[in-house]
Amino acid sequence: MNYLDDPRRADPRLLLPECRSILVLGMRYSNPDSDNSRLTLSRKQLEQTRGYIAAYARGYDYHMVIPERLKKLGAFIETQVGSALSYRYYTDTGPLLERDLAQRAGLGWIGKNTCLINPRFGSYFFLAEILLGIEVEPDTPFPADRCGTCSRCISACPTGCILPDRTIDARRCLSYLTIENKDEIPLDLRTKLGNHVFGCDTCQQACPWNHSADNEHDPAFEAIPDLFNPILLEDLALSPQAFNRKFKQSPVLRTKRRGYLRNIVVALGNSRDIAALPALGKASQDDEPLIREHAAWAIEKIQNRVPT
Repeated sequence: MNYLDDPRRADPRLLLPECRSILVLGMRYSNPDSDNSRLTLSRKQLEQTRGYIAAYARGYDYHMVIPERLKKLGAFIETQVGSALSYRYYTDTGPLLERDLAQRAGLGWIGKNTCLINPRFGSYFFLAEILLGIEVEPDTPFPADRCGTCSRCISACPTGCILPDRTIDARRCLSYLTIENKDEIPLDLRTKLGNHVFGCDTCQQACPWNHSADNEHDPAFEAIPDLFNPILLEDLALSPQAFNRKFKQSPVLRTKRRGYLRNIVVALGNSRDIAALPALGKASQDDEPLIREHAAWAIEKIQNRVPT
């Protein structure tokens, strides 16, 4: 994650020399624990060993949705100004300190789990920014940290990656391990994944501010049935072509097949499901060494030869 050291994060004018203001926006996605976000599953499906995909990735890829809206908003601002306007827009794609900018724009405070939290909406929302070549009256920064003495997110984290000084040890974070990490998952952390196959919501699920928030969200990010708690054995059988077809409009595509199936076999190993052994045996012969190694671990795990 060396991209975090990009010097442009400290000065947006390195991205847009004419930048005089930054418009920060938040777009909500569905709370994974709300009744409205759950999809109806058949009894047969409920009996299958299933994986967990983070709530933000259960709908269409936000990179396919938000930039087009930002472009339209930038064009609208240009019409209001009445002349050509220099602007650039980003959503998790540019070297910007998004959460810091959002706090300064009044959208919320940065919680102990490093998520931006809004007292009304919780933390289940995407951030986006438009750098503007005009000066606008700034909003008041969010005035206070409302985490108080609460430490539920710290206690809930499966790997203990949330540190007391409000930083994250990304090397232990399940979101990092299942998405950004392109190599082997450390042996001592594999059992911590549970059934997580893409991302993690545990610290947000523990946050009281998300318990009190409603589930009103942008319908563009509604969960897609095939991406909601996938059946592990079905997805383990995905060929490269089938993987690309299934996830072509999903953030899951970021992991590529090798990373996703690596996560799938770890989740199957953690399930201790003997019925998974034939499929794992086949996966242990996959063309991808990364999948083969983790499948061999999962087989040993199920056969009780790997200590917990």
